[in-house]
Order: sequence, then C-alpha cells, then structure tokens
Amino acid sequence: MQAYASDFAPVYNKLWGWFSNQLAPRILDYYQSFPISQWNRNVLDVCCGTGQLAAHFLKNGYRVIGIDSSEGMLRIARENNADCVQADQAQFVCADAACFALHTQVGLAVSTYDALNHLEDMDALRGCFHSVFASLADEGVFVFDLNTRKGLQSWNGISIEDSRDAVLINRGIFDEGMGRATVRITGFIPLENGTYERFEETAFNTLFDVAAVKATLEETGWRQVHFARSNDLSKPVDDTEAERRIFIVAQR
Repeated sequence: MQAYASDFAPVYNKLWGWFSNQLAPRILDYYQSFPISQWNRNVLDVCCGTGQLAAHFLKNGYRVIGIDSSEGMLRIARENNADCVQADQAQFVCADAACFALHTQVGLAVSTYDALNHLEDMDALRGCFHSVFASLADEGVFVFDLNTRKGLQSWNGISIEDSRDAVLINRGIFDEGMGRATVRITGFIPLENGTYERFEETAFNTLFDVAAVKATLEETGWRQVHFARSNDLSKPVDDTEAERRIFIVAQR
C-alpha cells in the first residue's frame, strides 16, 4: 500500500484534515443508531492519517485504534491526540491495511478520504476486508469510501490552487486501461519566518468496480452491504457510477 512520505505529513495535516472534521460527526451519529454502539465504544480507523477523525470520536468518549503505513502521519496523529494517547484511550500503530490483526474487537471500523483506493489491487482490498472483518465484534459496522470511475476521471489535467495556506499544483492523469489514476502534487507552504517551504508527493488511486467490491464483501462474510452518500449513510444509492465518491456500509 502507498505510504505518504514523512515530509508530506505536515502538509496533509494542514490542508486536508477538513475532510475528516466534516465527516466524523456524520459517521458517529450513524453508528449510534446501531444497538452495538450502546456497549462497544471501540473504533478502528484504517489509514488514520494525521488523526482528525479519531479526535472526534475520542472527544465523545470512544477508544480509538488508528493504523497507517506512514510513520510520519502516525507521528502527527499522536501529537494531535497526545492526551488520549497518554491516557491509553488512543493507539496509533504502523500497519498495512491489506493485512493486519488486532487484539481488541471493535464495534466500528472506518476508512475515509478514498484511503482504500491507495491499495494496489483487488487482492489487497480483499485482504483488508478480511482483516477488518476479524477485528469487528458481531453486528459491528464498517464504513469506508471509494473514488469511483467518475471521480477518478476528474483527476485528468492540471489545476492550481493559491490560498493563504498554500500554493498547490496538481498534475493528474487517469489511465482507463490500467484502472489507475496518478497525481503529482507540488506546492509551497508558508513558514513562520515569512519564507515558503516546497513539497512534492505523488499519489495513486486504484479503480475498483463497485459491484465487485460488494461481491467481495459478501464473500468475506459481511451480511449486509449497501452504498450511500456521506450526507445520509442509512439511505442506499443504486446508481453508484453517477457519484464521484461512494460510501460503502457493511455490517458483520
């Protein structure tokens, strides 16, 4: 699985934490509609990044285990949630999303911001499903999102963003035949001394057929699977290919 470089982690923390901050309350509210939430307040955050989503659950009294393959991202996740790490309410562990094991059974597993699109292929995604399934208690819930074909087609081209927080130049391409999108991110972030620091990162997303994703989940043992939008995780969406990003909800 792709791991972001350590020097990119502070940039990610500064510029892209908003996605988790926006999404976390919706996932928490949705999880609390399940009976298991009344007794299992353990959360697994797969590809936890710099820990913003974890922070929301921690503030609401949950215990969180975050896994990520980037030590740089994990270091910042621990810093962002230092009090909870010290109190043993949170753990941030280096692990591969395609193959891992927990010693605690959680009630909720999450993976957001198309993190699982960073897996190489369907075999790796299947491995992730098996690992998450084994980590969940009975009736546990798994919520994750994927970029669809329509979403990855939007990566084609060059875009420039200029704001007070950063200057970003994104050069992206989606290879339909290979089923993979790649983006080269180059940018500059302001430092406290008034100068700018340059950064560069290349990221990829694998295209996963959503019908195959559902079939693989069911083969793994998940008993209920549906697709949804982030604004209503309980409402199934049928035309998944019309969406740029689709959320998948599976229950053990």
